[in-house]
Amino acid sequence: MHEQNAALILENGRSFPGKSFGHPQPVTGEVVFNTAMTAYPESLTDPSYYGQILVATYPLVGNYGIPEPGLRKGLISGFESEKIHIQGLVITDYSEKFSHWSARESLGQWLNRHHIPAIHGVDTRAVTKILREQGSMQGKIVIANRDIAWPEPEKVPLTAHVSTKEVRTYGDGSCRILLVDCGVKYNIIRNLLNYDTTIRCVPWDYDYTGEQFDGLVISNGPGDPALCRPAIAHLRFALQQQVPVFGICLGSQLMALAAGARTYKLKYGHRSHNQPVICHDTNRCYITSQNHGYAVESESLGNDWIPYFSNLNDQSCEGIRHCHKPFFATQFHPEASGGPTDTAFLFDQFMNKVIEYKS
Repeated sequence: MHEQNAALILENGRSFPGKSFGHPQPVTGEVVFNTAMTAYPESLTDPSYYGQILVATYPLVGNYGIPEPGLRKGLISGFESEKIHIQGLVITDYSEKFSHWSARESLGQWLNRHHIPAIHGVDTRAVTKILREQGSMQGKIVIANRDIAWPEPEKVPLTAHVSTKEVRTYGDGSCRILLVDCGVKYNIIRNLLNYDTTIRCVPWDYDYTGEQFDGLVISNGPGDPALCRPAIAHLRFALQQQVPVFGICLGSQLMALAAGARTYKLKYGHRSHNQPVICHDTNRCYITSQNHGYAVESESLGNDWIPYFSNLNDQSCEGIRHCHKPFFATQFHPEASGGPTDTAFLFDQFMNKVIEYKS
């Protein structure tokens, strides 16, 4: 592997030297960190990371390579979408020699094929400490002294870059689920297909207000939820009906905005597979997988809505539910790919509401 000198440069002027092992082109993006120990193929293909430079805090990355893609329930397996969505990857130690029965290529080979830059040899602990103290910030990956201009602010919702452009259908079950794709992870679809469902996956701004279905799911996705005005408007209509609604990650924020609440940007976001949350209904604690940079302001919820889950690290809102109607949402990922499946029961909860509504 031919390595070139490279560096991660933060907007505060700090520079961290390293070596390139991905595609040799400079990029810019919001710099965020992830504390997960495994599941880098799933994380890198998670659409919620669109436009971001990902810093992996776990010191060793690449040791099990990249798996041979297969099909599971009509979807590519081992990944959360068809492409890599991060802008670039920053790690400490890169394991070029991988070892796993399912691996077909190295992480570096995969990144090069998809034209994604990556550098190793960076003190990611120091980068993480800066991000924890000062918050997420813009950064660049510069390779072989080839610089790049800082980006202009986005003028369109990031969901527009990652959402499906056409209606897609999965399954042939009796329960009709409308899935609004704001950057959906494939494992959400796989979990829904475990039930007697037909899933219509529609674009993020699709107008479904005149359609009939038995349940509505609003997916995860990247960026500021307040910019997704068409999705919020359609959800506002849906929340006046009785059809069960389940929001996940960005979907939780969109539901809160549609209900009249407010959202805010977290200092450095929640991106890991080990975030503890408490359920206010049962007082039980669950370990969850998360990837989001915004959260719902609990105090802004109206009289008909209450917090469903809270984060035990910073007390931020991790879910909301309606007091009377079959509407609920979680900020974490109950489909958890990768991560623990402690909260997979929420799909049971949603589908029970769907079956009750359908009957």
